[in-house]
Amino acid sequence: MPYSQEDKTIALAGIFQAAELVKDIAWHGKTNQAAVEASIESLLQFDTPDVISVYGNVPGIIQGLRTLGNQLDNKSSRNTDVTRYVITLIHLQRKLEKNDGMLEEISSQLEKIKSQLDYFDLSHTNTISKIAEVYKTTVSTIQPKIIVEGEQAYLSNNANADKIRALLLAGIRAALLWRQTGGSRLQLLFSRGKYIKTAKALSGKI
Repeated sequence: MPYSQEDKTIALAGIFQAAELVKDIAWHGKTNQAAVEASIESLLQFDTPDVISVYGNVPGIIQGLRTLGNQLDNKSSRNTDVTRYVITLIHLQRKLEKNDGMLEEISSQLEKIKSQLDYFDLSHTNTISKIAEVYKTTVSTIQPKIIVEGEQAYLSNNANADKIRALLLAGIRAALLWRQTGGSRLQLLFSRGKYIKTAKALSGKI
C-alpha cells in the first residue's frame, strides 16, 4: 500500500506528541489530557483503515503536529528534552524491530489489555498501570534506556511515572508506524521542509 507524505507526517507527529507529553508531565506534573488519551489509545489500534485512524482524527494528533513544526522549523523554540526523546524512541524502535519475540509479547499484552476495557476505561489508572508494566518488562530492558528528566516531585509520583512509561510505549508505536509508512532518519534530514509544510497544512484544518 503506497503511503502519502500526509501519512508519514501524521506518524512522525505521533512520536513528537508522545515526547512532548512526557516532557510536560516530567516538568509540570500535567499536560493535555485529550492528547494523552489519543496517544495511549493508539497502542490499542491494531487494524485501522488508514493512518489517521490510529489517532482517531486530526485533533487527536494536533499537539504532535504543532510540536513537530516547532522542533523542525524554529531553532529558538526547540526543546532539547523533546529532541532527545524523539531520537531515542526512533533508535529503540529500530532495535525492537529485530526482536520478534519481544514484539509478539508487546502485541499479546496490549491485546489482553484492550479486551479488559469493558472493566476499566482507557484513562483509568489501572489501565495506564498495565500499559506501563508492558513498557517496563520489554522496551525498558533494551539499551539505550530513555532517561526522563524533570522535577523529582513529579517523577516520583507513581501515577505520573506510569503515564510517562505508557506514553513512551506510544512513542515506540508511532516510530514503528512511521517506518511502515516509509519514514527514515535520512529522509527526515533531507525532506524536513515537506514534513513542516504538511504539518502546518494538517494543523490548519482544525
